[in-house]
Amino acid sequence: MRFLAAIFWMLATFEAGAQNYVLAPDRVFDGEAMHEGWQVRVEGGRISAAGPTVDQTGAEVIDLSGMTLTPGLIDAHSHVLLHPYDETTWNDQVLKESIAERSARAVNHLQATLDAGFTTLRDLGSEGAGYADVGLRQALEKDVIAGPRLIVAGPAIVATGAYGPSGFHEGVAVPKGAIEVSGVENLIAETRRQIGGGADWVKVYADYRWGPGGLARPTFSVDELKAIVETASASGTPVVAHAGTDEGMRRAIEAGVQTIEHGDSGSADTYRLMARKGVAICPTLGAVEAISRYNGWDGAVETAPQRITDKRDQMERILRAGTPLCNGSDVGVFDHGDNAWELELLIDYGVTPIDALKAATSGNAKILHLEDEIGAVKPGMIADLAAMAGDPSADMSALRAVSFVMQGGTIIRRP
Repeated sequence: MRFLAAIFWMLATFEAGAQNYVLAPDRVFDGEAMHEGWQVRVEGGRISAAGPTVDQTGAEVIDLSGMTLTPGLIDAHSHVLLHPYDETTWNDQVLKESIAERSARAVNHLQATLDAGFTTLRDLGSEGAGYADVGLRQALEKDVIAGPRLIVAGPAIVATGAYGPSGFHEGVAVPKGAIEVSGVENLIAETRRQIGGGADWVKVYADYRWGPGGLARPTFSVDELKAIVETASASGTPVVAHAGTDEGMRRAIEAGVQTIEHGDSGSADTYRLMARKGVAICPTLGAVEAISRYNGWDGAVETAPQRITDKRDQMERILRAGTPLCNGSDVGVFDHGDNAWELELLIDYGVTPIDALKAATSGNAKILHLEDEIGAVKPGMIADLAAMAGDPSADMSALRAVSFVMQGGTIIRRP
């Protein structure tokens, strides 16, 4: 994958000026379990040792008393080129904000996210900003700007007539939030075009709100989706599908996508199918909660709108099925830097704290095919680390108290 080459390029840059450190927190979450009294040694941008005692020779010891050290957190569904919809609607961002303005905002979004302890993002679609996400990734690789390592999907692919902005009369042509395509031949060409343009993943909308009544319905046939997956796979590029309907999910799974985003109406059978095939689900709870609150919901369970009730039922089906769980918040719908909200919501919706932490570290690293580089605290891994006051396995709100961030062995924030 192109992103792996970027990781090694960035790591070489970090190693050139890297120092040796021993980090001494109260406890360490290593990506699988919590360990009291561990220390972690960092050398040359990578973790060289982790355990109850480590060699401190030639290293700066950083006292992280009262803190928990975790792998750098990973959000696998973000939109750095969007900002909260209660500030500006999605339509107005796509139609009225220049790509220059949106890119400038994204620089601030990336910094806020890194400061919050999220050292890797998968950004799933530029939403009308073309390949600006690729440019941001390149700027990060060149150390022009600061932010998480960025895995990008470029413009994304939608079916002709099945995406926004919409609602204009037939004589008005408006920019779209993704690239409209129809037919196997055209989908093959567009998939190649997006990979050539720099996409690390190809994103396809397997369903959307179109047709009579504006209900979500499947948009592409299985053959069309297979054409995307087979074309992308030939280059080593994975495919991710936006899908909320059960049929849209089924078609995408049959075609061979690796993650499903949202999945609101997935049936128990479909979630069991995903579990058997190892297809992960990013439920994006934060976006659903944020939009519900923008629409006037006060956040109380007893006054929850149907969409929230349905989302809770969805999570029950996911957990019963044992579907691989992706931590992906859809941040951009709400404030960048508030990515930890998704983890708080996962727990509120029935996920155990340890499983939520796994989803945001080792789980997401595996989903993104980066498990040999990030997502765990063990020798040989890239030293992407975060520390926060308290113990997130006891109270996930501790993730809002991040005061130490290390990326590739370079300290970004000190307590």
